[in-house]
Order: sequence, then C-alpha cells, then structure tokens
Amino acid sequence: MKKQESKKINPKQRQSRPGIESKMKPVPETEPHEFRKGKLHNKVALITGGDSGIGKATALLFAKEGALLSIAYLNEVSDAKATKEEIEANGGKCYLIKGDLSREAHCKNVIEKTIRTYGKLDIVVNNAALHWEAESIEDITTRQLLKTFQTDFFAYFWIVKYAVPHLSKGSSIINTTSVTAYQGSPKLIDYSAAKGAIVSFTRSLAMNLIEKGIRVNGVAPGPIWTPLIVSTFDAKKVSEFGSDVPMKRPGMPDEVAPCFLFLASDDATYINGQILHPNGGEIING
Repeated sequence: MKKQESKKINPKQRQSRPGIESKMKPVPETEPHEFRKGKLHNKVALITGGDSGIGKATALLFAKEGALLSIAYLNEVSDAKATKEEIEANGGKCYLIKGDLSREAHCKNVIEKTIRTYGKLDIVVNNAALHWEAESIEDITTRQLLKTFQTDFFAYFWIVKYAVPHLSKGSSIINTTSVTAYQGSPKLIDYSAAKGAIVSFTRSLAMNLIEKGIRVNGVAPGPIWTPLIVSTFDAKKVSEFGSDVPMKRPGMPDEVAPCFLFLASDDATYINGQILHPNGGEIING
C-alpha cells in the first residue's frame, strides 16, 4: 500500500494542552502500512555489485518482497549465476549484466538494458566497490586512485545520471557509503575519500531531486563479512576482522540488507538525504 498524499494542514487550528487527536484537521495518520503482496511488489530494482555480499543479500530480500531484479556485476560469473538461480528458485525474476562499471559507457548500457528488459525502473542501489590497502599515500599510484574513484564514486554518478530520466515520483536511490567516510582509515585513504564523496553526493542529490518526488539516501556499513574482505587483507587481518567494534564481531550481509529495504519501500516516505549506519555499535556522529 502506498502512503497517502499529504493532506493540507490548517495552520489556524488551536487546542488547549495536551490536545485531542480526533479533533485535529486532518486527523494524524497512524495506521500501520500494509503490504499484502510485498513491500516492493512489481517494483524494478537495479543493484550494482548484487552478485555477492551486501548486494546479494539485498537482492534476495528485495525479490522476497516482490521486486524484479537487475544485477550489474564485474566478472564474478559463478556468484552472479548462483544469486540469479536462488532468486528464480523462489519465484522471482533476475536479469544479470556483466561489465566494468568504472566505464561510463557501460553504466549507460546497464540502465538501457534494464529498461529494455522490464520497461521501467523504480529503485537504484549503487553498491559495487573495490579497495586496496596502502601503508602510505606515497604508495597510492595515480592509476589506483583513478580506478578507486571510477569504480566507487564515478560509477554511482553515471548510473544515477542515466537512471534519473526513467525514474518517477516515489522512486528511490540508495548509495552504499562506509563507516570509513566518517572515521577515516589510515590504510584505505583513497577508498575512504571516495566513500566520503558518496555522502556529499547523496545529500546534494536528495535536495536536487526532491521536487520530482525521488528520494535519495545512503547506507554506511561498518565491518561486514564479504568477498571484498578476503580479497583485500592478509590472513591475520582477516582473522581479526570486525573485532574492534563494540559488538566485537563483523556484521553479516543479511544484517545490512534490511536498511536498503526500508529506504526503498514506502515505510521510508519521509526519509530523504539520510545515511543509515549498520556498523556494530560505533558512534560516528554523522
């Protein structure tokens, strides 16, 4: 069920304290939302990096709630196929698009293929990312810096740029940033900088698209157990991963996916320009 259109508030009404709700005009809407066919029934959702980790968990949850999925991934064919098979085994629909999102032409192609497949687009989840450790800024080559920003930030910009003409009132854009955007990371300087750019991009885009009725929000995960971790860090760091947060453990992708579902659904009709923080209890004041 979609949220009702906002009713005009009469600014001249007045009651004595503490006030009677039933006498207000309009009466405040307090009934819980009902989603009998799923929170995302018949919505088309594009998820970049949806083949594994947070993206996969989000895709599976979206499909369970009735969404039709388009998943963009780099080259992890086996993971992508497994995700697609799991979605379809449960009655969902999933379209896979392989390619390098660090190229603008491919980002445009992803949107075009999604529209050709489903005829519309309602939800965009920018999630794909890469990172490399470096002991010093002197160790970060210009090639690595550009690759990090092209994959982790420029791709988000390009995906949105080509998606917006196909989005309409009620659509939602959700960008994955990171706790490192707020705390920094001494060995992930370029990655943290790109994730910081995503926070500012999300806030600015939210204001830019608000008159069109398109909401833009973000999710800033803390340490989450995904393939990116074991492909980046050495064995010792992997064994200790997540132990430094208050909950003393890494989060699992399915503990993050509900944040994306909330922001994508009509449960979040009054949420815009915000970042959710599933990070194991770290207080980042951001």
